[in-house]
Amino acid sequence: MGRGTSRSSSRTHIENTTREIGSNGSVPTEALIVEPWRTNCRVTRLLVGSLPPKIWPEALPGLPRRTVRMVAAHFHNSRSGWINTLGVPLGIPRPPRVNAFKATRQEVLAGLRESDQGIEDVLRAGLEAGGKVPATAKYVWRNLPLDVGHVLSYFIAHEAHHRGQLLLAARQLGARLPREVVDRMWWWQPPKPAKKKARG
Repeated sequence: MGRGTSRSSSRTHIENTTREIGSNGSVPTEALIVEPWRTNCRVTRLLVGSLPPKIWPEALPGLPRRTVRMVAAHFHNSRSGWINTLGVPLGIPRPPRVNAFKATRQEVLAGLRESDQGIEDVLRAGLEAGGKVPATAKYVWRNLPLDVGHVLSYFIAHEAHHRGQLLLAARQLGARLPREVVDRMWWWQPPKPAKKKARG
């Protein structure tokens, strides 16, 4: 296959993943926005669920006022805040925050399941509104463009930052995560099906 043909095929693929909305441009499809968010959520839950309980209350090296528990809870609580700002005025329910000082790993994971869906609903609202999350009266910071591409990128970048923070902290605290967990965190394809154990 020639280079020109390859480029043409790639261009066709990109065009097929958007739906035209007239002269104003195009809106990303659900597959380009919602599916990457779901992948991000899966990776964040994997990390939180893999953190050894013994380091949960430990302070991050170099950040004595912030514990592993607090950073893990921040994933959900930050989402909850954004859902309150961008989603509640649109009829999207805000999941309750978890206690950053007392929450168990199970409570954080349960909260993440709720905020996974809440942020997804905000992104869907943006897609349904032509590719931009409607501005609300609560959105006063104005640091973030509200097109769905920027909103998605902002949330994923924020969580990637804190995932790296927790991975490093676990290592520094003598609880380095297993290689299998770290590898799975970088497996952004759909999860591999579990292997069936052979019957004896």
